[in-house]
Amino acid sequence: MSKLMSKSELIQKIAEQHSNNMTRKDVKGVIESLATIGYKELTKSGAFLVPGFAKFVVIEKPATKERSGINPFTKEPTIFKAKPARKIIRARPVKAVKDAVS
Repeated sequence: MSKLMSKSELIQKIAEQHSNNMTRKDVKGVIESLATIGYKELTKSGAFLVPGFAKFVVIEKPATKERSGINPFTKEPTIFKAKPARKIIRARPVKAVKDAVS
């Protein structure tokens, strides 16, 4: 698998596509404002949609109790620690992204 695109590489590619009316500084400002708005929407409503790309959703995971189990590799009994309640973020791609990948 190839290496991930960095933020500066993303800014450069977007600026190249819109070279006649957007500078790298403008593109950087748009990306940073998109992230800021996304953070605020996720905390306020629990969901944020980037049209044509993905829907980000906050999922609340309940607390789990400490439990005993068996290690599948060594077959020894073990104790799994309790986990506190937590919130996680899930990104659900829209249909256009799924079609582009497959």
